[in-house]
Amino acid sequence: MVSDTMFPATRLSFLDHYLCDARPWGGLSGIRRFAVEFLYFGIKNARACLFAGLFFLSIFLVPRAGFFGLPRYDVLLVIALTIQIFMIWSKLETLDEAKAIFLFHIVGFALELFKTSGTIQSWSYQDFAYSKVFGVPLFSGFMYAAVGSYIIQAWRLFDLRIRHHPPYWMATLIALAIYANFFTHHYIGDYRWYIAACALGLYARTTVTYRPYDRDREMPLLLSFILIGFFVWLAENISTFFAIWSYPNQLGAWSAVSLGKWSSWSLLVIMTFTIVCHLKHIKHRIFIPE
Repeated sequence: MVSDTMFPATRLSFLDHYLCDARPWGGLSGIRRFAVEFLYFGIKNARACLFAGLFFLSIFLVPRAGFFGLPRYDVLLVIALTIQIFMIWSKLETLDEAKAIFLFHIVGFALELFKTSGTIQSWSYQDFAYSKVFGVPLFSGFMYAAVGSYIIQAWRLFDLRIRHHPPYWMATLIALAIYANFFTHHYIGDYRWYIAACALGLYARTTVTYRPYDRDREMPLLLSFILIGFFVWLAENISTFFAIWSYPNQLGAWSAVSLGKWSSWSLLVIMTFTIVCHLKHIKHRIFIPE
């Protein structure tokens, strides 16, 4: 039983314990089981998306002119930092997990600096901000961190276990190749599909076991990469529609982001997943066949 004297932070973390309770509804079968599992699957995903959801909700709510004289990009940075601090304070995220998410922020921000540089100009941030560094607002790294946050939170909530994961050195090599190709394809050609083919072979037998309610379910890990990449692509369309950033073909009038970006995001999810796999409390849930 939860005491009325518990701190709010503890109460919030208790919600996670309730979601992970093996049988809060007792024995289920038939359509009732399907409904409860589907409900839990949706709620757990929504909870795992807490950081991303709150951050992208702010994109809807913060006007382009900003608030109280503070430019929009600076407001979004304040909001992102506030959400991150709140999640640590409320024990919805551990310090080790926060360190990993900070790493995603650095990796993403470095990519942003390169992609928006004068010789590349893959996309641009049009609005003024005090927190811009070489034309890139500091909040941008949190968009990449949001993907890492989702994977970390989903791992705990769904009790994820990975079967037939490739050796770490191979997975790390693919992840580095994915990241490097985002830079080098401007100079030596785009090897995305070759890298994707290698990743397909590497993770072909890998499955993820997850628990929406009280029974384990399985799906190919590659499918989860593709699905997460698709939802990130949707979020990118929303962000560009609200002119958070713009591709060159969107400067005159907005148009949907190329479907080809879906593949780029799916590859980035693989890279993010590899970083998450190195967290100590996650490694013991990964089975690598000898």
